[in-house]
Amino acid sequence: MASADLRKELDCSICLNIYTDPVNLRCGHNFCRGCIDHVLDKQKESGVYTCPECRAESQERPALQRNITLCNIVGSFLSTRPDQEETGIFCTYCVDSPVPAAKSCLMCEASLCDKHLRVHSKSAEHVLSDPTISLGNRKCSVHKKILEYYCTEDAACICVSCCLIGEHRGHHMESLDVVSEKKKEKLRNVLQKLTTKREETEKRVQSLQERRREDPEKAAGVTETVTVLFRDIRRQLEDLEKRVLSEISRQKESVSLLVSDLIQQLEIKKDELSGKMHHIEELCNITDPVTVLQEPDTGDFCDTEDREIHDDQVHDVGDLDMGLILGTLHTLSDIITGINIEIYKPADILLDINTAYYNIDISGDMKTATVSYTNQYFPQTPERFQDYQQVISIDNFSSGRHYWEVEGSKSGNWRVGMCYPSIDRREGQPLIGGNNKSWCLCLNCSFNNPHSMIHDSNEIRLPDNNRWDRVRIYLDYEAGQLSFYALCDPIRHLHTFPATFSEPLHAAFYVGDGCINLSGGDLGEMVICNLPRGW
Repeated sequence: MASADLRKELDCSICLNIYTDPVNLRCGHNFCRGCIDHVLDKQKESGVYTCPECRAESQERPALQRNITLCNIVGSFLSTRPDQEETGIFCTYCVDSPVPAAKSCLMCEASLCDKHLRVHSKSAEHVLSDPTISLGNRKCSVHKKILEYYCTEDAACICVSCCLIGEHRGHHMESLDVVSEKKKEKLRNVLQKLTTKREETEKRVQSLQERRREDPEKAAGVTETVTVLFRDIRRQLEDLEKRVLSEISRQKESVSLLVSDLIQQLEIKKDELSGKMHHIEELCNITDPVTVLQEPDTGDFCDTEDREIHDDQVHDVGDLDMGLILGTLHTLSDIITGINIEIYKPADILLDINTAYYNIDISGDMKTATVSYTNQYFPQTPERFQDYQQVISIDNFSSGRHYWEVEGSKSGNWRVGMCYPSIDRREGQPLIGGNNKSWCLCLNCSFNNPHSMIHDSNEIRLPDNNRWDRVRIYLDYEAGQLSFYALCDPIRHLHTFPATFSEPLHAAFYVGDGCINLSGGDLGEMVICNLPRGW
């Protein structure tokens, strides 16, 4: 009765079968992992998650915790008390109604319930085992005797006759129980490893599920940040537009007033000149010479005490002050550079000539590395790479978010990445990426070999062989992420290395000698590109 009660407690309320990989919710109820996952997947559309037992609600998908104790109880129950539902094996002699078998006799090739087991022969040749339907497989196919030994040379289960007179005579034998226990021990070790791997996998799944829940929040935060950023840019642009238009309007009014004043002055001047012209015409029509001669000289008519208005004054008065207007527009650049947000800061990478291999030529601006046939005769120092055409940057990064670009030759092969300052630089050491202190993108541009991402000699091959001669690297030190992008159209994400950085990081480069072109083409040149601020 107790066994039946225990069996009932081990049933999942969803599938009504014994638990498979039991997990529990925060409310304490247990379910098969597959069953509750299926239920939660269906509830996702409604946005509300409920426990199938107590209907406890949750707005977020509940985390599933593996019930190790219940899992062990289920395993123990199944191994020690198989019932008819699990084994499906019934007593051979209970012909009126099926009764679950308690044991099977290998000699009789029959299964027995507890009742028939009490009256069964107890002699040694009647070997009892857990209920099984493969009774014929437990006897030697040649001698029809029970299998009792294991031939280690032939890896076969045999009977006593096989040991004494059969084809296994003289071979090394062991008891089936002994060999079985050895195999079980190996299986337990394998099971322990698999259990550990499964638990690690579960942790990764939970971590990814947590990240899946966090990603929308992060995306919402970034969206809000970008929205505020562009709102601020639009506000500043609108203010600038108003200022520029207001300045244009002010200058237009000022010019209009000046032009109106000059027009008024010129109109007065025109009237004065018209009056003088009319008076002269009247003098010319007078016939009395005395009257004509008594008038002042005609030259006096051209003289005026008024301020003379020159042509250049008329021309200049209509011009807007474009210098002032353009000066106001220059604040556009201030708006761009004054934006108070930089998710990733552009890094100015300079190559450290003190670390460069002996046949690498470093340019004067320390941004170009070229493979050379000529030994550069650098002084031998502990900082210098003693093998392969490698070089690292002068500056390092121990915090923050940074990015930069690298342009390499379109032939040969080259590597770009990051490394710790403690990377081993002695002769015989691997290229960057070949140890646990460096990460890199390896580009094989001249061959059909796939490009790859390498760290600690572990290679992740990229899915295609497109030739990229320009890449961008992003570093988020605190988040422990080093990302690589191919600058093609569109920009393509290649890979992100997750890591917990323990030292400052230098930009690291390798220029392969395969880049050298004897026909006078590329000499394996790698350029560290300057980037515009605020990209």
